[in-house]
Amino acid sequence: MSDDRSLVTRHIGFGLAWPLLPQDGRLPRAEGQSRVRQALQMILETEPGERLMRPDFGCGLRRFLQQPNNGATRAQIEAAVREALQRWEPRIELLDVAVEPDAQVGSALWILVDYRLRLDGRRDNFVHPFHLAHLE
Repeated sequence: MSDDRSLVTRHIGFGLAWPLLPQDGRLPRAEGQSRVRQALQMILETEPGERLMRPDFGCGLRRFLQQPNNGATRAQIEAAVREALQRWEPRIELLDVAVEPDAQVGSALWILVDYRLRLDGRRDNFVHPFHLAHLE
């Protein structure tokens, strides 16, 4: 393992990749930046109350299901995402959060997150799809 990779792994961490999809009989592992990206996804997809030992963890995006795709809803989602990521992901400096409507699907949104890793100042972005209409 290179010195840079070792430093990133030590400070950012490693663990099981999420979702848990075994490959070749083993559970996949994530480390470094991919670990941070998976943490961002987990925060956005978790509802407060889902985790027994941490009932306030998560973003709570489901409360926006069935809401209109308008500027007010997008602003509320942006605020919820910003608050959750600042609270639950200390390894990043949040630079920007934007919520954009999908040009093709009226109920779809794109949550765009720009951030910087606190460890080394590296910038990255994360794009998370979200549907306002419940899809079966």
